[in-house]
Amino acid sequence: MRTGKHGWTTAAVTVVCAVTVLAAPGTAFADPGPSPSPGTPGASSTAPAATPGKDLEAVRKKLDELYRAAASATDEYNAAEEKADKQSAEIVELAKKIVKGQEKLDGLKDRAGAAARSQYRTGGLPDEAKLMLSDDPEDFLDGTGRVVQGQRAAKGLLGEMTRTQEDLKAYAADASAQFEKLEANRKAKATARKKVEKQIKAAEKLESELEQEEKERLARLEREAQEKAQTAWLGSGILKDLDSGATEQGRKAVEYATAQVGKPYQWGAEGPKAYDCSGLTSQAWVAAGTAIPRTSQQQWKQLTRVDIEDMRPGDLIIYFDDASHVGMYIGDGSVVHAPRPGRSITIAGAGSMPILGVVRPDTGASAQE
Repeated sequence: MRTGKHGWTTAAVTVVCAVTVLAAPGTAFADPGPSPSPGTPGASSTAPAATPGKDLEAVRKKLDELYRAAASATDEYNAAEEKADKQSAEIVELAKKIVKGQEKLDGLKDRAGAAARSQYRTGGLPDEAKLMLSDDPEDFLDGTGRVVQGQRAAKGLLGEMTRTQEDLKAYAADASAQFEKLEANRKAKATARKKVEKQIKAAEKLESELEQEEKERLARLEREAQEKAQTAWLGSGILKDLDSGATEQGRKAVEYATAQVGKPYQWGAEGPKAYDCSGLTSQAWVAAGTAIPRTSQQQWKQLTRVDIEDMRPGDLIIYFDDASHVGMYIGDGSVVHAPRPGRSITIAGAGSMPILGVVRPDTGASAQE
């Protein structure tokens, strides 16, 4: 699917470049993705070297920091890709308009040329002389009326040609602006890709320096930290207040998401073989019949927020202060999510990570018991 879209874009750019001489290109600026502030996961990327007798809890926290930074950069990458895809589609549509407009202008020019040639052939003597020399003055006057009509038609034709040329200039300017935005977002994608790969490489290096026994102890520490967080969350009494009912679409989204359990996490992926966290939630809701934003940060910004106490299956739980992770609530205090590189899609405690808030894709739909 992507190949066809990129092929269309290449063809569109060729058309755009051919007609941009009609108007000067507009100035465009890329919409920058969120950048980490000091003290957030994205602000640091240097992994500490593993040493004998190292503090595994410190290692666990560092790994968590690195993978969260990778998740944030993944959101930047996904956002830039989404914008680039949208701009490619807009360039394609503008190119189609330019082609149609040029065809229309060529047709108008042919008609204008034919009208000019006809007027030239019927020119010559002044109308007064033609009237005096005509065998049938009434017939001449009828002809004169037709000439006047023809002149009016020619004037209207020239006006339409002018409007078509102005449209072409506007289309060319829009296409140039969109092309500049497309190039800016391609660069943003490349920058975000480097960020993701840098963070993951640092995390993998840190993990590779651990002995097998240390890796096993580290895995236990991760599980214990998650269980502790989930126990504290459940201990707050939140579960008894939750609405267990789901909408029909919510059920479909949950069915899709849980069917992906066991598939690997892959940053930037939207299935069907692998997913990142927001790729899983967005595709689950597409399968349920509702399109939602691609990234966890945009899901947090654009979807309707609901109180945790009102959460129902199918709702999305946004995690961490920078909204860099998302999972889907499936009921009974659990969430299905794509955790991070090196992990598979799994079901975990909804409170096992710091919750920023909850959003609902199908606001207004009635829950079903």
